[in-house]
Amino acid sequence: MFKVTFAFEDGNSVETYANQGDNLLEIAREANVAIDAPCSGNASCGKCRVQLKSGGLDSKKTLHISDEEYEQGWRLACVSTVCDDVTVIVPDIASAYKSRMKVADLSSKEEIAIFERAKADVEFAGIPLTNSLDIVEVKMDEPTLDDTMPDNERLTRALRRFLNIKRVRIPYAVLKKLPDVLRENHFDIKCVLRTTPNDMFVYDVFGSQEEVVVAGLAVDIGTTTVSAVIINMENGEILAKGSAGNGQIRYGADVINRIIESQKPGGKRKLQDAIIKETINPMVREMCRNAGIPRSQIYRMSVASNTTMNHLFAGINADPLRMEPYIPAFFKTNSLFASDVGIDINPDAHIIVAPNIGSYVGGDITAGTLISMIWNRPEFSLFIDLGTNGELVFGNSDFMMSCACSAGPAFEGGDISCGMRATDGAIEACTIDKETMEPTFTVVGEEGTKPIGLCGSGIIDVISELFMCEIINPKGKFIREGKRIKHDEFGMGSYVLAFEEEAGSVKDVEITETDIDNFIRAKGAIFSAIRTMLSSLDFDVSMIDDVYVAGGIGSGINMKNAVNIGMFPDIPIEKFHYIGNSSLCGAYAMLLSTQAERKTYELASNMTYMELSAIPSYMDEFVGACFIPHTDTTMFPSVMENMKN
Repeated sequence: MFKVTFAFEDGNSVETYANQGDNLLEIAREANVAIDAPCSGNASCGKCRVQLKSGGLDSKKTLHISDEEYEQGWRLACVSTVCDDVTVIVPDIASAYKSRMKVADLSSKEEIAIFERAKADVEFAGIPLTNSLDIVEVKMDEPTLDDTMPDNERLTRALRRFLNIKRVRIPYAVLKKLPDVLRENHFDIKCVLRTTPNDMFVYDVFGSQEEVVVAGLAVDIGTTTVSAVIINMENGEILAKGSAGNGQIRYGADVINRIIESQKPGGKRKLQDAIIKETINPMVREMCRNAGIPRSQIYRMSVASNTTMNHLFAGINADPLRMEPYIPAFFKTNSLFASDVGIDINPDAHIIVAPNIGSYVGGDITAGTLISMIWNRPEFSLFIDLGTNGELVFGNSDFMMSCACSAGPAFEGGDISCGMRATDGAIEACTIDKETMEPTFTVVGEEGTKPIGLCGSGIIDVISELFMCEIINPKGKFIREGKRIKHDEFGMGSYVLAFEEEAGSVKDVEITETDIDNFIRAKGAIFSAIRTMLSSLDFDVSMIDDVYVAGGIGSGINMKNAVNIGMFPDIPIEKFHYIGNSSLCGAYAMLLSTQAERKTYELASNMTYMELSAIPSYMDEFVGACFIPHTDTTMFPSVMENMKN
């Protein structure tokens, strides 16, 4: 056995042990060390860079590590095996994808405005913001030698009289605490109930003088990022909000690699633990601490996520999703409870799962569609969710059609050499001077935070600026020279946003021709999906009245830049609206309102799903869109006009 030490730039380290020949990336995964590996160890992304400090590694040379870097000890963890005691440094850039857990400052109006707007929109659509949870106070006669009724029957009888419902269910967790609560409070208590026309479920009991908050938890499980809110179920008030990187990402940036990983021995448990034990539960604990409420007082949970994430969250085999005919275990389910999957809240809390539409259009889209309100308007609207997959919904109050395209993880920083999610150190917006080619950018984090990489909104800005400043051509190749333009030994060009001494990482923050090519394919997938879906309906882009863009790719997309690169159609900019994390907002609405939950199921059942791979014209559209802005520049008249000026 050899000792393996992972050292971090903040001075901390993790020690573990391994056998000779064990793979360094797999050792890191077992030791819970966060090393970015979007390709899941296939040596194709070059992001799992570590620096050998001492000891021995067998590590083959790859194109991702230059000769100079190799001499300095840089290695890819995925192609390195242990042959001695070894210490490696894990740089910030290797773990930049894994954000520090963030609990929002709710005194900031921006943090809660989107939820207030969602509440208003849902109510305006005629959907009441009510649910089946309630607190009732019950006072009972204390038992005597003449009145020897047991505690559970005494409570059941009192609740039946109070609410005129025959069936009352008292679970074990409540039965266990019932004798003490009753006697400490002289049989004058509060009950947290779920009431339906047919039965009543007792979630909890308290003394009548106790302050009780009936809380709910809404979670958006993204492939890259997990976001959540804890709310007061009585009035919808946001009590806490948080986000964190999805712990599953170390098993691959995309759902296919994670499904493959889940099929290995113990794989389903690993993937489920990564999302629940490593991601959701720590985030819930921190949010509850911040809000000052016990976890046991969260009595309901809602989840919005894509179809694969739903399966991995529930510990259900997701392998059929990646194999023809692509059949999931469920599109909708009403049978999950917190204790079933190990969510650290009230064990009897029911988990509402936003319904999926297809194998690659999931509950995050149905929840987002609810909040976009395109189903409640006569105008033709397009809803786009930019994530690891690009999902689209087009329609109005009469019909809706959906589709999904494999955009890859580029919008969340994957497949990009300096890409990262929108966390501290990410460049989220950028302009470039046309004459000097000098960049001006903003970085996520406190003032003075040094750049580490680029998040999705920053990538869109940089590529748009490079094109509009005529630094790259429509194929994404560099056509100008200057101090910001570099070329490697193979002739591949790159643009440096921050040199090593200016950056918060161990190398230049730059975007390469390969990065640009990867992003062109991602944006091409979105635009070609829009065109294909509209064409199937005999529509064209001029008939779009509004475009609602969702996704946590940064503080917001510069819509003009997205049009400049050919990701979105060239229509008036005022028609575009960035609505943020619509998936979390939809989960929030489903949690707060039983009618909103039902409406989401109705939307899912009425939505037509189009499989793009079955449309012959889609590939032609995709190939045409893999230029900036497009091979047919007549589709982008305003972009071409701006290029002349």
